[in-house]
This record gives sequence, structure tokens and C-alpha cells, in this order.
Amino acid sequence: MPRPKKRTAASRGGKAGRVEGLSRSSVVEDRQNGESGRVVAHHGVAVLVRFDHGGERQVWLKPDQRVFAGDRVIVVGERLIVEPAHGILRRRDARGRERTIAVNLDVLGIVVAAEPREPPGYIDRGFVIARAAGIETVLIVNKIDLEAGGDLADRLSEIYGAFTDVHRVSATTAEGVEAISGLLAGGRLGALVGPSGVGKSSLLNTLIPDLDLRVSALNRRSQKGRHTTTTATLHTLSGGGFLVDTAGFKDFIAVDVDALDAASFFPGFESALERGCRFRNCLHRTEPDCGVLAAVETGEIPSRRHRGYVELLDELAGSLRPSR
Repeated sequence: MPRPKKRTAASRGGKAGRVEGLSRSSVVEDRQNGESGRVVAHHGVAVLVRFDHGGERQVWLKPDQRVFAGDRVIVVGERLIVEPAHGILRRRDARGRERTIAVNLDVLGIVVAAEPREPPGYIDRGFVIARAAGIETVLIVNKIDLEAGGDLADRLSEIYGAFTDVHRVSATTAEGVEAISGLLAGGRLGALVGPSGVGKSSLLNTLIPDLDLRVSALNRRSQKGRHTTTTATLHTLSGGGFLVDTAGFKDFIAVDVDALDAASFFPGFESALERGCRFRNCLHRTEPDCGVLAAVETGEIPSRRHRGYVELLDELAGSLRPSR
């Protein structure tokens, strides 16, 4: 499979206050005089920074400064400098506006359950979006204690198990939860996403017992919270990793992906892509000497998987930026 591209800070728009806007000498000086840390929460006009040496502090943002949960930063006095990021998870909200959920993600867990089932194409769309951003992706089947949970996990393992881990967990019994924590051991940053009703919040509360899902914006003048904003927040796991609470993330409405991303990262095409296609920009529709279409002909790739891929292509063609 093609190497996932690393989406950097420049991809999310705006460079105000970022390290890439400074000279090399300024960066070296700031590293010497400043404190390095990570943004763990965003409160509208300020962020909470957890420093590498320990401790936390609220830092006010400049009016045009774009900072997100997971950002690595340098704090010099009251000045906040944001370093370039990778693993950027973005989506469109219901109004079509682009939203950055979190940055520097290492792992994305797509949570599904037997009841209710995820929307058609949800898992495949999630894999394409995450892989295009260079984020490792795993499947998490929650509510495994339900009668239909095992059957769902078996079916998803058959489809996706050859190229990703399919975890069987229960937020109710805590079965399999330790393995999820293990994915983030050693300081890795992860996020869980899933449609409404699959038990993502319950799973988060099982992984992080002291989790507080309500995060309100601060008023700069009063420094008090206003219950108007919900945002992603980082939480520390006992094994040393971090988990992002992706508040309000219920569906993948893609940003920053195109038809070639789908062609390169669609789950299940890995072996065929390694053998290659005749054309570098092959979209695996009707092109001659296409490795994916050849695999469909032999049955290596089920025709239903290819139909799902074509449906995703059609969706992207109707809503996202043109192919490179």
C-alpha cells in the first residue's frame, strides 16, 4: 500500500504564530528560553498547556491564532508558539464549515456496535480520511457482550482483519478495554470516533474514569466559563498515552481528501495496490491493466467491496476538492 502522506500544519490553513513563520535563530532562542508542552484543552480565547516538565498553565491566544487539542507548543512568557503538526483530523460540520478536531494523532479508533449499526460507508470513509492524514486506524467493536456483538466482530474481522486490528470490547464489562489503552502506551495520542448510540461515551468513561465531557468557553474579561462551546480535550491514560475526547464527532464528512486518496487508501485494496496499476493516477473504475479491477475479476476483492468503493468515489466527486 502507498505510504500514508503526513498532513502538516500548513494543511489546516493559517500560519499565524506558528514556528514555520519564524527564522531558524528565533526558533532556537525560543526553545532555549521557553517551555515546551502540549495543548490539552481549548477554551475559546485561551488554551490549557501541559508542560513537559510537569504542571499546567492557561495561555491566552492572539485574536488570529489557530491552536488545537494535541498541538505541541513553546510558551515564552505570555507568547504561545505552535509547532508544525501531523496526524490532523478534520471534518465538516452540519453547516458545511471545516472543523479541526485534533492534531498530532497517532491512532484513530473507529467505534461501531451491533446496535445501532453504523451508516453505510462509515468505516471505509473513516479509513480513507485517517490514512490520508497518516493516522494508524483500528476498528473497535463495542457492546461485544450483546448477542449479536460476536457475529458483527466476526464479519468485520473477515473484511478488515487482514490489514488492521479488530478489537472486541465492552464498556459495560470492561472486556478488551486494556488493549485499547495499550495502543497508546508510551505517550502516543489517540482518538475514538463513532456514530451516535454505539457507546463511545461509555467507552471513554471506562478508559478515563474522571472524564468530564463538558468543556465550556472562557470569557476573557471575567475568566469564567460560558456553556456555549464543546471542544476536543486531551486526557492522560494510566499507561502514559493520551486520548482525545472528540466531542460531537458522529459522522465522517470528509475534508482534505480526493478521489486519488480513496484510490490509494481504500481498505481491502492493499495487496492489489502493491502489485500496481498501469497508470499512476488510476481510480480503479474502468482503466486498463488496473490491479484492483484484476483482483475483483479473480474474486480476491469481493465485488461488493468494489461497489462500496465506487460509491465513495461518487460521494467525493460531489462534495470535495478535485483530484490532484
